[in-house]
Amino acid sequence: MKYLSILALSLAFISCSEEVAVKESEAKSTSPELKAVFVNSIADEASPIHLARTTVQPGDVIVLKGQVMGALEPFVDGRAAFILGDREKLTPCNEHPDDPCETPWDNCCDTKEDFRDGTATIQVVGPDGRILKEGIEGVEGLEKLTKILVKGKVAEQSGPTNLVVNASEIQIVD
Repeated sequence: MKYLSILALSLAFISCSEEVAVKESEAKSTSPELKAVFVNSIADEASPIHLARTTVQPGDVIVLKGQVMGALEPFVDGRAAFILGDREKLTPCNEHPDDPCETPWDNCCDTKEDFRDGTATIQVVGPDGRILKEGIEGVEGLEKLTKILVKGKVAEQSGPTNLVVNASEIQIVD
């Protein structure tokens, strides 16, 4: 029994070590193309999502301000894409007094209308127009609830209820 406990403890340690090594290797393998999108400053004036979505058309270049939130998993696994939430429409649950929510970035306290009006899909595309096939979570410190500015072109698949932006610049403002 003593040996089983030691074995289980050793396996848990190895598993944790491997997980850390995988995350470190993922961070090291971020493509130069994805890293280049992160900038120290975006000079243009930013708009909240709910206002921008009423006036933009596919092909327009816009700057949005927001926070990574709006879903239980705001980052698309294995792709350079995520959901940006509008701070004027959505409030992370951890900012509501006495809210015990374990995933404040899912904005479960907000209405469906606020989600529709206050979210945009942000994606980083390559020269071929396809979303980069690498995760963006953790790159240059981009995490759930990170406040950012995003400059990019409104994607062709955007419509009145679905704002999609191909990011050319991302500035972390936390």
